[in-house]
Amino acid sequence: MTSLNLPNILAILRILLAPLMLFFFVSRDLVIFENIHYSWLDYAAAFIFVIASVTDFFDGFIARSWNQITVLGSILDPLADKLLVLAGFIGLVYIDRANVWVVYLILSREFFITGLRVVAISQNKDVSASFIGKSKTVAQMFAIGFLTMDWTGGTILLYISLFLSLYSAYEYVVGYAKKG
Repeated sequence: MTSLNLPNILAILRILLAPLMLFFFVSRDLVIFENIHYSWLDYAAAFIFVIASVTDFFDGFIARSWNQITVLGSILDPLADKLLVLAGFIGLVYIDRANVWVVYLILSREFFITGLRVVAISQNKDVSASFIGKSKTVAQMFAIGFLTMDWTGGTILLYISLFLSLYSAYEYVVGYAKKG
């Protein structure tokens, strides 16, 4: 089976969309945007985020449904997810819509658990995402979306995603230790 299949192409697309979304957050003072209200840049970032989030759903769905799960995909998919979350949260801190310490804790958790998963995989230990881990991802996506659009409830969603991030990290560590 070829590694460059549709699910992996969708993950690559998500990797490419992440810095484009970040561009609309951090480039508000460029001359090309001088006659454009910031809200339009928010819409552009949100549109890119939605497209990227949809590709996240479909790459996993297609990979499982069409039996196109590859080693490359198992690397690209979580990498694309992390880059999208990283771009979203960094952009939101930059435009002062997200608390820097909350974002720091969430991103620290992402890097720590990614490292733990690499170690676990090298030891042939199963480190599949739990329900809480998947819920964390959904909460992060909603938080990024709401904060990007500056909607009511975005900050609450950010704190919910922080709680789920930390709790799922606890679950990963305990699960890893039990498989010791």
